[in-house]
Amino acid sequence: MLHALLSFAVVAGLLTLVPGLDTALVLRAAVGRGRRQAFATALGVGSGTLVWGAAAAAGVSALLTASEVAYTLLRIAGAIYLVWMGIGMLRQAFRRPPPTDTLTPDDAPRTVFASWAKGFGTNLLNPKVGVFYVAMLPQFLPPGVPHLVMGCALAVVHNIEGMVWFTMIICAAGAAKAWLDRDRVRRAMDAITGTVVVAFGLKLATTQR
Repeated sequence: MLHALLSFAVVAGLLTLVPGLDTALVLRAAVGRGRRQAFATALGVGSGTLVWGAAAAAGVSALLTASEVAYTLLRIAGAIYLVWMGIGMLRQAFRRPPPTDTLTPDDAPRTVFASWAKGFGTNLLNPKVGVFYVAMLPQFLPPGVPHLVMGCALAVVHNIEGMVWFTMIICAAGAAKAWLDRDRVRRAMDAITGTVVVAFGLKLATTQR
């Protein structure tokens, strides 16, 4: 079991280091919302990973591989969600900021729970995560170990690696906070991230498998 966990850790670690949508969301949260929101987003992404890992081990994600209809429905739902979220970021990027003297703590644009939900929803509505798990897990399920337990253990390993990576990103953003807090930089980050999210959603909508 230990050998399977270590082997999977290598594969999942390489996947974690590849820049993607999850990294972009956490970085944007760190720049625009602060550390609490960024860590909440990262925890949401990790929660989605746990669900996919457990589902794959239990055989639910196998349905996505076997059923074209199930895969298509989840793919379209995920694409709509991503495009909607990306458009919101683009609107935020081009919206005129309110006068500084009118800002109050109530003007905070997002709660910690909403940041968690954004990370969770983005990960959960990405069928490619499920396909990754259903493709990889059988190779790392040693005989004699309950599949659900092992699947959750592998998802936890992936989560730990992801949180280490996200923590590095959040801390790096914190070190550059003075520069990143500039309105022009934050707008640019919203515009870039929004464009990436919309593009990812459109690609997800048009990609079959």
